[in-house]
Amino acid sequence: MQYTTLGRTGLKVSVAGLGCGGSSRLGIGRGGKAQASSMVRAALDLGINLIDNARGYGTEEAVGDALVGIPRESYVLTTKHLTVVDGHTLTPLEFVAGFNRSLRELRTDYVDVFFIHGLNLARWNHAIDEVLPLLMREKEKGKFRFLAMSESPNQEPKHDATIKGLDEDLFDVIMLAFSLMNQNARELVFPWSTKQKVGTLLMFVVRDIFSHPEMLRDTIEKLATEGKVPSYLVGKDNPLDFLIHGNGGAATILDAAYRYGRHEPGADVVLFGTGSVDHMKSNVASILAPTLPEADRTKVRELFGHLVNVGLENWRK
Repeated sequence: MQYTTLGRTGLKVSVAGLGCGGSSRLGIGRGGKAQASSMVRAALDLGINLIDNARGYGTEEAVGDALVGIPRESYVLTTKHLTVVDGHTLTPLEFVAGFNRSLRELRTDYVDVFFIHGLNLARWNHAIDEVLPLLMREKEKGKFRFLAMSESPNQEPKHDATIKGLDEDLFDVIMLAFSLMNQNARELVFPWSTKQKVGTLLMFVVRDIFSHPEMLRDTIEKLATEGKVPSYLVGKDNPLDFLIHGNGGAATILDAAYRYGRHEPGADVVLFGTGSVDHMKSNVASILAPTLPEADRTKVRELFGHLVNVGLENWRK
């Protein structure tokens, strides 16, 4: 495993982070809590020490079970809470009560990083002016070490709340979307997060667009029709096949996507989700692999660097 320092937190974290959400949710839907707990243990065996949770994932109890008996200082634990759940705007007391439920289910006295989850400008005033003061009292009690935010990529593809958070220097860590076809954090976020030493966790590095070939083909065709990508990419079984080659290139599109995100300047940790050990090992191998050849990275920037709000949605067909 490779490790890095998560910005100004000083935390030593694995560059591959285990995401407990997404469509896989550690396999809990298929194998229950035992399956999810086994995924956490397998991640630790691979040297992964950053485990990213959220109240809404439904996996905190399984993660807590998996970590029983593991020295607390040997892993970095995060969790997240939304300020609006099922259309209901949580009061500060409800928000903090949810956070404390998370601590109980995770079987810990504290998390290393706590995220205000899915923060956007529409929720900003409530989250920062009303919820945050009460939340910071929990920090003073030692219940979390560093404050963070995760963004809402579908609602704010130009990172509006993330940029505001950087402008106001509120957060020690940010979780943001970045991928082969969603690269605008390079100009909008990373220069400032790097300057301020704000840690970064990348999500959406691999999304449905790279896992479902039909979605990739349909997206490329739509973009070509709109004049946003060259027409020569249309009609190919794999429009990104130029990335797959034996001269240091990727083995698969998923491999290319993980390697592209991992080696982006300003990226600290690449998050991935999984429900199987084999899938986990494949993801980790890609994240730990060398960067793509510079010619490939340049071509990806030229073809897709200008795109906004592409590949952030789930696949429905």
